Amino acid sequence: MSDLMRDPVPDTMSDPLADPTRLTKPHIIAIANQKGGVGKTTTCINLAAALVERGARVLLVDIDPQGNASTGLGIGANQRKLTSYDVILESAAMEDVVLSSDIEGLLICPGSADLASTDIELVANEKRSFLLHDALRNHSIDRLRVDFILIDCPPSLSLLTVNALVASDAVLIPLQAEFFALEGLSQLMLTIRQVRQSANPGLRVEGVLLTMHDGRNRLSLQVEADARETLGDLVFKTIIPRNVRLSEAPSFAKPILTYDSNSRGSEAYRALAEEILARHPLARTKEAT
Repeated sequence: MSDLMRDPVPDTMSDPLADPTRLTKPHIIAIANQKGGVGKTTTCINLAAALVERGARVLLVDIDPQGNASTGLGIGANQRKLTSYDVILESAAMEDVVLSSDIEGLLICPGSADLASTDIELVANEKRSFLLHDALRNHSIDRLRVDFILIDCPPSLSLLTVNALVASDAVLIPLQAEFFALEGLSQLMLTIRQVRQSANPGLRVEGVLLTMHDGRNRLSLQVEADARETLGDLVFKTIIPRNVRLSEAPSFAKPILTYDSNSRGSEAYRALAEEILARHPLARTKEAT
């Protein structure tokens, strides 16, 4: 990990996101957890859809080599002429890669299996940890007119995840309500601390989101109690329930809000979106709308 963070830190005075003349300043959230199967991609897709339902424009950036967020929004492999691999490795312009989903206001930069070789391909690149940062700080992002950028990270603390943390304003951490859940957070928190110290001092934890929670299960209730006692206000009020309809939705390439708008999963992600919007209200200029 320490080797990944030896890149030169860009001059913050030249950061385009600090430019007050920009029409929009999207809030960038990395959704990360090095443990797989915790609801990371499910959260990315459904939080994006819930934010759009509340009037936001959202760009979802899929940097997971599995590309599940892309598939979950109906973007087939044949549609992915350019992907986040091209943005990160080939300096492709984000606006040339982004595709529209079936949900108006929800855009996606799709992922691909090519991303699996990123760590090897970038080992000699001096700015290897800042490539996504530079792509998302480019003025061309303004033309997409997005309020939020959500980054779906791979289930590892790889160079791709480091790129996401360096590029983001905040990290949202899905935490499955299961035994040993809190123990897995220590390495991610250490990585976040290292990124703050070396590359992105403004990075903060947006919150820890309890997922796959079963209120009838004593273990779920205990994990929730332990998380709130240990992490305090970092834990979102919203809890994502274990919900059959929520599990079914990806097989139909739809967010849960589209697949079953009245389900418990839909209501939970709407509540999460409300928590996010309470912290980061929509504030577009007339030119941006």
